Formats: sequence, C-alpha cells, structure tokens
Amino acid sequence: MRKTRTTNPEFAGIIRTLRKKSQEHEAKIWREIADRLARSRQRRATVNVSQLSRHTRDGETIIIPGKVLGSGEIDHPVKVAASAFSEKAKSKILGAKGKCLSIQELLEKNPEGKSVRILE
Repeated sequence: MRKTRTTNPEFAGIIRTLRKKSQEHEAKIWREIADRLARSRQRRATVNVSQLSRHTRDGETIIIPGKVLGSGEIDHPVKVAASAFSEKAKSKILGAKGKCLSIQELLEKNPEGKSVRILE
C-alpha cells in the first residue's frame, strides 16, 4: 500500500518544524503531534468545545492535532492550540477568557513541550 502524505505546503512545513524541534529539545510530544498531523485529513481529530469543557481544567494548555468545532459551552479558561478553529469555537473559548493559538505559536512559546496535553 502506498503511503500518503499531506500535499498542503504550509502543513508540510509545520510537520517538518515539529519534527526538528522534537529532536532539538528532546520533546516527544512534538514528534507525536507531527505524526498525527501527517495523517489524512479524514483521520485528524475534531474536538467540540463541550469536549474541551469536560476533559480540561482551569488554566490548562491543550493541543489538538486537528480542528476545534463550536458545539457546546465552556465555563473555564484554557489555552488551546489547534491546526484550525471554527469561528463559533474561537468566540466561545475567548469568551471564557481562554486563548486560541496555532500549533506553531505554541511551539515557539513552549519549545520543550512542558505542561502541554494532547486531546483527541
């Protein structure tokens, strides 16, 4: 079976950067995120705001290797990094005093990957 890979050049660049930072800082989390992002788009994670609310605590940093959708409500602030956000999800997270980041922004702010949890 032929192995597929992403054809989006921006996405491919992010995956390369994640793998490079994983080796530089010996942070396994970035390698894991790169592997999950390298999957086909259909196999990437989609997480609703209600799942964020149920599975996170106040002030936690979460990374989602996929898209965040706006179904549900969140009542506590969390820092969420994902490859994409729906407009509704972004407004709900920001309304709860949380932050929405791209994966690359989180990588720049926290190259060691400390205190970051993957939610899928």
